[in-house]
Amino acid sequence: MAGAGWRTLLALGLVCGIGLLPWLTHTDPAYTVLKARSAEREPTPEVLAGIRQQLGIDGGPLHVLAGWLGGLVRGDAGQSWISGADVLPEVTRALGASLLLMGVALLVAVLTAGVICLRTLRLGARRRLGGRRAGGSGSAVLASLPEFLVASVLATVVGVQLGWLPALGWYGPQWTVLPALALGLPAGAVLGRLLDDLLPGAFGEPWAMAAAARGLTGRSIARQAVRRCVPALLPNLGLFVVGLTGGAVAVEQVFDIPGLGRTTLQAALAQDLPVLQAGTLALVLLAALATGATRVAARLLTGPALRDGALSSLHRPAPPAGRLLPLVYGALLVAVVAFGLARDPLALDTGQRLRAPSPEHPFGTDALGRDLLARVGHGALDTLLLAAAISAAALLVGVLLGLVPRVSAPLVDTLNAVPPVLVALLVTAVAGSGAATPALAVGAVAWAPLAAHTSALLRQERATLHITASKGLGAGPVHLLRHELLPAVVPPVLRHALLRLPGVALALASLGFLGLGAQPPSPEWGLLLAENQPYAERAPWAVLAPAAVLALLGALAVSAAGGLRRPVRRRPSPFVDGGDGAERRSVTATEKEPAGVR
Repeated sequence: MAGAGWRTLLALGLVCGIGLLPWLTHTDPAYTVLKARSAEREPTPEVLAGIRQQLGIDGGPLHVLAGWLGGLVRGDAGQSWISGADVLPEVTRALGASLLLMGVALLVAVLTAGVICLRTLRLGARRRLGGRRAGGSGSAVLASLPEFLVASVLATVVGVQLGWLPALGWYGPQWTVLPALALGLPAGAVLGRLLDDLLPGAFGEPWAMAAAARGLTGRSIARQAVRRCVPALLPNLGLFVVGLTGGAVAVEQVFDIPGLGRTTLQAALAQDLPVLQAGTLALVLLAALATGATRVAARLLTGPALRDGALSSLHRPAPPAGRLLPLVYGALLVAVVAFGLARDPLALDTGQRLRAPSPEHPFGTDALGRDLLARVGHGALDTLLLAAAISAAALLVGVLLGLVPRVSAPLVDTLNAVPPVLVALLVTAVAGSGAATPALAVGAVAWAPLAAHTSALLRQERATLHITASKGLGAGPVHLLRHELLPAVVPPVLRHALLRLPGVALALASLGFLGLGAQPPSPEWGLLLAENQPYAERAPWAVLAPAAVLALLGALAVSAAGGLRRPVRRRPSPFVDGGDGAERRSVTATEKEPAGVR
């Protein structure tokens, strides 16, 4: 009940904060509404006073908020300040479109995750995981592709040039395919990497060896291994459900989909408060339903073992990733940045507009004749350093709050329900517009998936046999946290943070694509993609250059994360003595088992 009350207070605070958005930004809502209704009409004092009286906002923000909440209790979400139509049917239609798109995108994400984990599942089913090294560069590249760029390429190539599927509009099942691919492929790559990280531990558990000894098929063992790992990923899957519904603003813009994310963005820009508040409330309720469903599913999949402390640890020693790939990717990235820094990113040459790559311009030129290599190199300083700083802060906050799930879980659910674009608008309202606004907006939500991951792993690790044995031998909470729980939980969460490093850069890029990030003539990568996206069909190199560097960053992050593994040997617990070593072996046996089934 306490958690439900905390979530309710946070949701009310969020909706009320959104209701105060015009006054927080020190703008006149009557003026904004007038411009949204008719940009040509003169904003005279008489006209503005009439709009205030019509909307009932002449009584101030608290009067407006109280009136909206009172109507909501009666099932009336009010009327749109722009169109005058009832809000509830409009938001319901937008939510239906977003839920349909989310369902198809989630199916694409699950299939993509399955393809990424296929090699590990095949080797685990054949008991040949002992020498498997962490990989995943291909999935990292896929996860690093901006959703709006994938959407633009699919719409241009598959929809317009080839004509295989419709590219614009929302009129039936065929119109869901391309946007679902744009949303589901990057999301599936992230889920697949997280699942692939846990599978070797599941295949190394005693039940897998016993099942193989009894003659169970490799397919059955692989299926049970996936079931064993899924509970640790369900919280992040719930975050993806809400993110694919309300956070698909850029994709909905590209494909002209009347979804909830686009509806809330348009309402926020026009300061149509009834629509904005109702849309946000719908996302908060969806987040609550998704969280409840994932918790119930996790309990059903885990069974009584979680309650009885009878699980085995999934975080076992594993062969680290090879050191060559990170060095190669890092050298390529450093070379691109170094060569770009030696050039002028602002030099204009209109006679060289949209030139193809050549020895003079290795990455080609943009629509103003500026050298793309120079702009990519100079933009790396802002994009990479900012993304790295945000990722480091998100990792620290995520781990710390993940250790106290009663505090972090309601915050995660509430923050995840807010589209990043709306967060950027709220941050702008509170802190003002500026270069730091995108970083604050992305940082405000970047910690949430890491906190959810930390809490899920911690819940499972606390239910393992060696933790139960350590407690029985007198280990205190501080010792368990320092020597048992954190060494098991931090490495996979750190790998998760590195996997999301390109995603942080993509979030900054998405804000730039929507006009809420860096402004011209900045060479920030998101702005480069936004500026050159209209020329993708005529000059594909203009968008492929920054996208390729983002993919290179993703490959570097994942390949470097593969070397972050739990040490094979840990210092024995001082609470485990046992004289002849029998007790010590019972506690640390899981740590000395091989990563795969021998």
